[in-house]
Amino acid sequence: MAQKTLKNEKKSQNSYTIYDDHTTGTVEIADEVISTIAALAATEIEGVASIIGNITHEKAARAGSRALSRGIKVRVEDKEITVSMVILMQYAYSIPETTRRVQEKVKSTLETMTGLSVREVNVSVADVAAQ
Repeated sequence: MAQKTLKNEKKSQNSYTIYDDHTTGTVEIADEVISTIAALAATEIEGVASIIGNITHEKAARAGSRALSRGIKVRVEDKEITVSMVILMQYAYSIPETTRRVQEKVKSTLETMTGLSVREVNVSVADVAAQ
């Protein structure tokens, strides 16, 4: 059985090899895929109204994933992902608790779905929205 190798080499401007098995081939993902996964994970957390520069989780489902990935910055270096996002919180939710849950959810979801490690999930709260 061929051994899988995590290369994480930057193949093009926004694409990374996450799996390379010389028997079956390679798997590459783009920054936009990582951004979309992060946005979907963050907006699943109760208390997050939306990602700034973005639309709500419900509207994104209708509009498509490209709209959801806006407003999130992704950097992949040394086989590790760093994500930075700005969120709009819903009124009456604990900012420290909600942002901690966002960080945990984004980290675990990205690691599960991509096989890459997550170094940091940076969350900034830009505003609070009425419910």
